[in-house]
Amino acid sequence: MRNIISALVLNKAGVLARIAGMFAARGFNIDSLVVGRTEDTKLSRMTIVAIGDDKVLEQIRKQLDKVIDVVKICDFADMNYVERDLMLCRVHTPPEKRSEVVEVVNLFRGRVVDVARESLLIELSGPEQKMEAFVDLIRPYGISELARTGVLAMQRGAQAKRRRAAKP
Repeated sequence: MRNIISALVLNKAGVLARIAGMFAARGFNIDSLVVGRTEDTKLSRMTIVAIGDDKVLEQIRKQLDKVIDVVKICDFADMNYVERDLMLCRVHTPPEKRSEVVEVVNLFRGRVVDVARESLLIELSGPEQKMEAFVDLIRPYGISELARTGVLAMQRGAQAKRRRAAKP
Protein backbone atom coordinates (compact mmCIF):
# COMPACT_ATOMS: atom_id res chain seq x y z
CA MET A 1 0.00 0.00 0.00
CA ARG A 2 1.27 3.49 -0.91
CA ASN A 3 1.08 6.13 1.82
CA ILE A 4 1.99 9.82 1.97
CA ILE A 5 3.20 11.35 5.23
CA SER A 6 4.13 14.98 5.76
CA ALA A 7 6.48 15.85 8.60
CA LEU A 8 7.11 19.40 9.73
CA VAL A 9 10.71 19.40 10.97
CA LEU A 10 13.20 21.88 12.36
CA ASN A 11 15.16 23.54 9.56
CA LYS A 12 18.66 22.69 10.68
CA ALA A 13 21.63 20.64 9.56
CA GLY A 14 21.46 16.89 10.00
CA VAL A 15 17.68 16.48 10.25
CA LEU A 16 17.32 14.89 6.80
CA ALA A 17 20.21 12.52 7.53
CA ARG A 18 18.68 11.47 10.87
CA ILE A 19 15.30 10.73 9.36
CA ALA A 20 16.73 8.94 6.29
CA GLY A 21 18.96 6.95 8.65
CA MET A 22 15.95 6.00 10.75
CA PHE A 23 14.26 4.61 7.63
CA ALA A 24 17.38 2.72 6.55
CA ALA A 25 18.09 1.28 10.00
CA ARG A 26 14.63 -0.26 10.18
CA GLY A 27 14.57 -1.47 6.58
CA PHE A 28 11.77 0.89 5.49
CA ASN A 29 11.88 1.89 1.84
CA ILE A 30 11.29 5.50 0.81
CA ASP A 31 9.56 5.67 -2.58
CA SER A 32 9.74 9.48 -2.73
CA LEU A 33 11.18 12.12 -0.42
CA VAL A 34 10.82 15.87 -0.88
CA VAL A 35 12.14 18.46 1.55
CA GLY A 36 11.65 22.21 1.32
CA ARG A 37 11.30 25.39 3.32
CA THR A 38 7.94 26.48 4.65
CA GLU A 39 6.36 29.85 5.39
CA ASP A 40 8.27 29.74 8.70
CA THR A 41 12.04 29.91 8.11
CA LYS A 42 12.66 27.78 11.22
CA LEU A 43 10.76 24.82 9.72
CA SER A 44 10.98 22.56 6.68
CA ARG A 45 8.34 20.18 5.36
CA MET A 46 9.29 16.63 4.45
CA THR A 47 6.84 14.78 2.22
CA ILE A 48 7.54 11.06 2.35
CA VAL A 49 5.93 8.40 0.18
CA ALA A 50 6.40 4.94 1.61
CA ILE A 51 5.16 1.55 0.48
CA GLY A 52 4.13 -1.07 3.00
CA ASP A 53 1.29 -2.79 4.77
CA ASP A 54 -0.61 -1.16 7.65
CA LYS A 55 1.85 -2.55 10.22
CA VAL A 56 4.90 -1.08 8.42
CA LEU A 57 3.21 2.29 7.91
CA GLU A 58 2.20 2.45 11.58
CA GLN A 59 5.81 1.73 12.56
CA ILE A 60 7.00 4.53 10.26
CA ARG A 61 4.62 6.99 11.93
CA LYS A 62 5.69 5.87 15.42
CA GLN A 63 9.39 6.11 14.60
CA LEU A 64 8.97 9.58 13.05
CA ASP A 65 7.11 10.64 16.17
CA LYS A 66 10.20 9.77 18.26
CA VAL A 67 12.60 11.98 16.26
CA ILE A 68 13.24 15.08 18.36
CA ASP A 69 13.45 17.40 15.31
CA VAL A 70 9.96 16.41 14.10
CA VAL A 71 7.44 19.06 15.13
CA LYS A 72 4.25 17.69 13.47
CA ILE A 73 3.21 14.67 11.45
CA CYS A 74 0.33 14.57 8.98
CA ASP A 75 -0.72 11.23 7.48
CA PHE A 76 -2.81 11.60 4.33
CA ALA A 77 -4.20 8.04 4.48
CA ASP A 78 -7.77 9.01 5.34
CA MET A 79 -7.82 12.58 4.01
CA ASN A 80 -8.91 14.31 0.87
CA TYR A 81 -5.69 15.83 -0.46
CA VAL A 82 -3.97 17.32 -3.49
CA GLU A 83 -0.77 15.68 -4.69
CA ARG A 84 1.67 16.96 -7.30
CA ASP A 85 4.90 15.83 -8.87
CA LEU A 86 7.02 17.96 -11.24
CA MET A 87 8.89 16.44 -14.17
CA LEU A 88 11.39 17.70 -16.70
CA CYS A 89 11.78 15.33 -19.63
CA ARG A 90 14.05 15.62 -22.69
CA VAL A 91 12.55 13.73 -25.62
CA HIS A 92 14.25 12.89 -28.91
CA THR A 93 12.15 14.64 -31.54
CA PRO A 94 13.30 14.80 -35.14
CA PRO A 95 11.39 17.46 -37.10
CA GLU A 96 8.97 14.94 -38.65
CA LYS A 97 7.84 13.72 -35.17
CA ARG A 98 7.84 17.07 -33.33
CA SER A 99 4.15 17.87 -33.88
CA GLU A 100 3.13 14.43 -32.53
CA VAL A 101 5.17 14.95 -29.37
CA VAL A 102 3.83 18.49 -28.87
CA GLU A 103 0.28 17.13 -29.24
CA VAL A 104 0.90 14.57 -26.46
CA VAL A 105 2.42 17.31 -24.28
CA ASN A 106 -0.65 19.50 -24.82
CA LEU A 107 -3.03 16.63 -23.99
CA PHE A 108 -1.26 16.30 -20.61
CA ARG A 109 -1.28 20.09 -20.09
CA GLY A 110 2.48 20.19 -20.14
CA ARG A 111 4.77 22.84 -21.59
CA VAL A 112 7.70 22.76 -23.96
CA VAL A 113 10.34 24.81 -22.12
CA ASP A 114 13.28 24.36 -24.50
CA VAL A 115 13.63 23.44 -28.15
CA ALA A 116 16.79 22.01 -29.72
CA ARG A 117 17.46 20.67 -33.21
CA GLU A 118 16.72 17.03 -32.26
CA SER A 119 14.94 17.29 -28.90
CA LEU A 120 12.31 19.03 -26.79
CA LEU A 121 12.54 19.72 -23.06
CA ILE A 122 9.11 19.25 -21.51
CA GLU A 123 7.77 20.40 -18.14
CA LEU A 124 4.82 18.54 -16.66
CA SER A 125 3.18 18.56 -13.24
CA GLY A 126 0.34 16.61 -11.69
CA PRO A 127 -0.43 13.48 -9.71
CA GLU A 128 2.10 10.65 -9.87
CA GLN A 129 -0.25 8.53 -12.03
CA LYS A 130 -0.36 11.29 -14.65
CA MET A 131 3.44 11.41 -14.77
CA GLU A 132 3.64 7.64 -15.25
CA ALA A 133 1.01 7.71 -18.03
CA PHE A 134 2.90 10.49 -19.83
CA VAL A 135 6.20 8.60 -19.61
CA ASP A 136 4.53 5.46 -21.02
CA LEU A 137 3.16 7.40 -24.00
CA ILE A 138 6.31 9.39 -24.73
CA ARG A 139 8.84 6.54 -24.23
CA PRO A 140 8.57 5.26 -27.85
CA TYR A 141 9.87 8.63 -29.12
CA GLY A 142 13.01 8.23 -27.02
CA ILE A 143 13.49 9.77 -23.60
CA SER A 144 17.09 10.93 -23.33
CA GLU A 145 16.85 12.51 -19.87
CA LEU A 146 14.27 12.62 -17.10
CA ALA A 147 14.16 14.36 -13.70
CA ARG A 148 11.33 14.39 -11.16
CA THR A 149 10.85 16.24 -7.90
CA GLY A 150 8.93 13.56 -6.05
CA VAL A 151 5.46 13.86 -4.55
CA LEU A 152 4.23 16.92 -2.65
CA ALA A 153 0.86 16.80 -0.90
CA MET A 154 -1.45 19.05 1.11
CA GLN A 155 -4.90 18.47 2.53
CA ARG A 156 -7.79 19.98 0.62
CA GLY A 157 -9.85 22.69 2.31
CA ALA A 158 -9.11 23.35 5.98
CA GLN A 159 -5.67 23.27 7.53
CA ALA A 160 -4.31 19.74 7.99
CA LYS A 161 -5.23 17.92 11.19
CA ARG A 162 -2.34 17.65 13.59
CA ARG A 163 -1.13 14.23 14.66
CA ARG A 164 0.60 15.76 17.64
CA ALA A 165 1.17 19.20 19.06
CA ALA A 166 4.43 21.07 18.63
CA LYS A 167 7.20 19.94 20.95
CA PRO A 168 8.32 22.43 23.61
